[in-house]
Amino acid sequence: MAFDLLGAVLGRKRPLDEAVDAHPALPALADRDRAFARQMVLTTLRRLGQIDVLIDHCLERPLPAKVRAVRDLLRLGVCQLLFLGTPPHAAVATTVELAQRTGHGPHKKLVNAILRRLEREGRALVEAQDAARLNTPDWLWSAWCAAYGETTCRRVAEAHLTKPPLDLTVKNDPDLWATRLDATLLVTGTLRLYARGPVSAMPGYARGAWWVQDAAAALPARLLGEVKGRRVIDLCAAPGGKTAQLLNAGARVTAVDRSPERLKRLEANLERLGLEGETVVADAAEWRPSEPADAVLLDAPCTATGAIRRHPDVAWLKSPDDVAALAAVQRRLLAAAVEMVRPGGLLVYASCSLQPEEGPGQVAALLGAGAPVVREPVRADEVGGLSELLTDDGDLRSLPSHLAEEGGMDGFFAARLRRL
Repeated sequence: MAFDLLGAVLGRKRPLDEAVDAHPALPALADRDRAFARQMVLTTLRRLGQIDVLIDHCLERPLPAKVRAVRDLLRLGVCQLLFLGTPPHAAVATTVELAQRTGHGPHKKLVNAILRRLEREGRALVEAQDAARLNTPDWLWSAWCAAYGETTCRRVAEAHLTKPPLDLTVKNDPDLWATRLDATLLVTGTLRLYARGPVSAMPGYARGAWWVQDAAAALPARLLGEVKGRRVIDLCAAPGGKTAQLLNAGARVTAVDRSPERLKRLEANLERLGLEGETVVADAAEWRPSEPADAVLLDAPCTATGAIRRHPDVAWLKSPDDVAALAAVQRRLLAAAVEMVRPGGLLVYASCSLQPEEGPGQVAALLGAGAPVVREPVRADEVGGLSELLTDDGDLRSLPSHLAEEGGMDGFFAARLRRL
C-alpha cells in the first residue's frame, strides 16, 4: 500500500490525501496496518532529500528513469531502516520481497545490497547530513530565506521534519474536554493531543463535541470578532472548519465552494457537529449574494506551503509556476470578496501559504489598486497574546516554527480589512 501511495505522489503528482481516498484496498486493512502504511509514506516524503542522497551514495551510477519504481522501493526501505526504527531484517526482507512481487525481481540483489550497506553505515551518514536543507526543495529554501531570513527559514524547515500533534477546536467547555482527552489547552484556545488512536474512536467525536483543526487555521475566523446574529459569507469554505467556528459562534453563515464533493464533506461535518448553515456550490469569483454581508471570510486556494508539516507531499508537488497561477486566482477572489461586504463590514483574507505573493502581496496589490477597504490591524490579545504572530503591518503571520516547544503550528497569513 505504501509503495502504491508513494508512486501516486512522486510518479503521478497526485496529492497524498487524494491517493489515500482513492485506494480501493486501504479500507480493508486493519487500523494499525493502515496507519503504518500512511506513516511510512509521510516519513519518506518528510525525509525524501536525505533518503535520496543516501541511496545515491550507494550507487556506482544513477538509476535509469525507467526503473523509478525501484528507487521508490529503496526509499521505503531506507525510511524504515533509518527513520522509523523498523528491525533491519524486516525492513530489508520485506523490501526485497516487494521488489519481486512488483515485477522488479532483476533489481532485488541491488535493493538488498544497498539496504544492507545502509544498515551498517546509514546512521553515521544521517548524523552528518544537513536535514533541514536537504529536505527542502531549492526554490522553497530560496524564497523563504528572502522572505524571512536564513535563520527563520532553517527553523521552519526543521519544524517540517517532526510529526505534528493533533489539534482540535471544541464547541464549548475546552477545560472539560482537555481533561477528557488528556489534551493541552494552548493559549490560542486550541486543544492539542500528542498521543492518540483513530480520531473517530476518540471521546466526543460521535456526539460532535469537536472537530480537527490546526491551531493556526483556527485563528482567521476569530479575527471577525463578535459574529452572533450577523450574516457571514465563508468563501472557499470546504472542508468546513472555519464554517463550523462561525456557526458555533452564532453567525448566520453562507458557505460557498466550487466543488460539490468537497461541499458534501462540509455538510457531513456540520451534521455530525449539529450545526446548520446555508451551502452554495459556486465559483466564488463569479457568485454574488442577494445582499452584502456583515462579514466575509476568504480562505483562498493556495500552494499550501504553510501546511507542509502535515502534508509533506506539498513540498514535492508544488513549483514557482503554481505560486504565480494561484496568485492570479487569489486576486480575482479577493476583488470579488470586497464586493460582498456591506459598508463598515469586515473582510478577512487568509491563505495557508508561506509565499509572500499569496499573502501580504495580495493585500498590498488590493490596497494599491484603490479598493474601498482599509486595513484593520490584528491585536495580540486576539491571537492568545502571541505578539510574534503579528507583522509590522498588523497582519497575522504564523510560521511552523512558532509554538515550537508545544509542537509548532501551520503557516498562515491573514489580513483584516474594513469596507469603506
